[in-house]
Amino acid sequence: MKLIKIVSNVQNIADAIASVIKVDVTIVDNHLNRIAATGRYKKNIGEKVNKNSVFGFAFRRGESFIIENPRNHIACLKCEDIQKCREYAEVCCPIKVNNQTIGVIGLIAFEEGQRQAIISNKTNLMEFLNRMADLIASKLLEQEKTEKIKLLATELEIVLNSVDRGIIAVDEEGDFLHYNKKAVQLFKIDEKKDLPSNIKDLLGNLNLSHLILKNESIKNRAFRYERKNYHFRGIFDADPIVIGDKSFGIVFTFSNISEVLSVVNDIATGTIMMRFDHIIGNSQCLKDVKDEAQKAAKTTSTVLIQGESGTGKELFARAIHFHGKRMNRPFIPINCAAIPEQLLESELFGYEEGAFTGSKRGGKAGKFELANKGTIFLDEIGDMPIHLQTKLLRVLQAYEIEKVGGKELIPIDVRIIAATNKDLEKKVVEGEFREDLFYRLNVIPINIPPLRERKEDVVILVKYLLDKCNKKLGKHIEQIDTHVVETLINYGWPGNVRELENTVEYAVNMCSSNIITKMDLPNRLIYKNQSVEKIQLKEITPIKTLEIREIKKAIAYLGNTKQAMTKAAQTLGISRATLYRKLKEYQIKQS
Repeated sequence: MKLIKIVSNVQNIADAIASVIKVDVTIVDNHLNRIAATGRYKKNIGEKVNKNSVFGFAFRRGESFIIENPRNHIACLKCEDIQKCREYAEVCCPIKVNNQTIGVIGLIAFEEGQRQAIISNKTNLMEFLNRMADLIASKLLEQEKTEKIKLLATELEIVLNSVDRGIIAVDEEGDFLHYNKKAVQLFKIDEKKDLPSNIKDLLGNLNLSHLILKNESIKNRAFRYERKNYHFRGIFDADPIVIGDKSFGIVFTFSNISEVLSVVNDIATGTIMMRFDHIIGNSQCLKDVKDEAQKAAKTTSTVLIQGESGTGKELFARAIHFHGKRMNRPFIPINCAAIPEQLLESELFGYEEGAFTGSKRGGKAGKFELANKGTIFLDEIGDMPIHLQTKLLRVLQAYEIEKVGGKELIPIDVRIIAATNKDLEKKVVEGEFREDLFYRLNVIPINIPPLRERKEDVVILVKYLLDKCNKKLGKHIEQIDTHVVETLINYGWPGNVRELENTVEYAVNMCSSNIITKMDLPNRLIYKNQSVEKIQLKEITPIKTLEIREIKKAIAYLGNTKQAMTKAAQTLGISRATLYRKLKEYQIKQS
């Protein structure tokens, strides 16, 4: 601890002592620097006193004492100025903090009258000096505590300003107590001109008393901020300031939704990077498709990838994305056939709080928002319901989305790559897919050939997949029997590369030597040939035909009243709205 920190207070106390005792006062610190003085020593403030002086003796002794006869006292014997000393008496009183001497108060008498003033009332004098020493010590402790508080406040302010969210603390009435730099930037507050004074200026009507009384927190609540010509969409958290069992205010943390989505996008961007040379195959038809896809990657136009299941449509979509200008932006895939119709709209476009029963507080961002500045991959687009096709068409035309339950249009910058294993042109003719949407999606069509049309790639793929499965399963299979290779080449592969990969993995699992033989293959490859499979495929009844037949059967059995239609929908396992839509779609008359 350093007395120099409170030098003005020390000087004031030295002056007070001198005015009461009527003698000169010197106060030194723990380095024997004279930091305060009165009378003839005032001009020596800042100088260092000798370590063999009485002040040095006082430090070593650590106790108060009075020298009535200078030059003869033990404290004076080693003093270098003993021969020229003109002092009549001296008093030394240590200044202590936690039993550690941090300074000394010294009183010096230069005449007999001052000497008598010192020695005539020793007890009261020492008590007075001890109190003055305690006063100096308490001032220093107070200063140290103030400095610690200031340091803590500075550290806290630095921490708050380093947080990448706007933070505003308010009292019970909502009036501002503290805010960080991010809050100033986020709300574009001019601290000199139009600084808001209450949280309601930012969030509108908010029931603060309800939050404080119930000690409730708010998480991820969406809001829209508008002020003059500036606006943004954001989310905030709110947590009561609780000391003991009483709330004294609320701390709000704010984020711009676009910044939150940007963080999510950064995470999404790093997933499964794909290059065209990762797509295995040397057949000319595959090379041609790769060339087309590479050209498509250099543009921002919509791409429609068509091909049978298992041909690698998503691989091509990822490769197009990662070869384009948006490669450092998110790639967000969504399978339109894998998500129930009732949920697909909210998955694609998001929803606002309270949009439907079970919706999350604060709402949810959709895939289009997550894909902003990047690419959204709409897999199995041919299975998208008609009413969502209409909404998707509006997105393609205006590049704006509207959340479920929302009232505002949100601008987006997204490249769309769609894929399907259906014949979309046929679905357009049948009225199951919007013609205008088809042409919007089919700007750059890419058709991936099935594996049976590029049999020369089978051997290359098998070698690649064998290495992959060896690593995955910890096997060391080195060869594949030539008869097995012939079987794999001649098989029709209705499931394409996906089926081939599953077949190789099965064979690696079944193989008990270092060579895969025909007996390690699945039964369908051993006992069935391609022609049988084709016959079986021809015998499969289309889903549409089955639906029409079962709907007609349900209506014929249950009737066509309102109650009967409800019962028919339940029996068919669909909603009544879906039943009516299919009646219209399939032109089934309710007789």
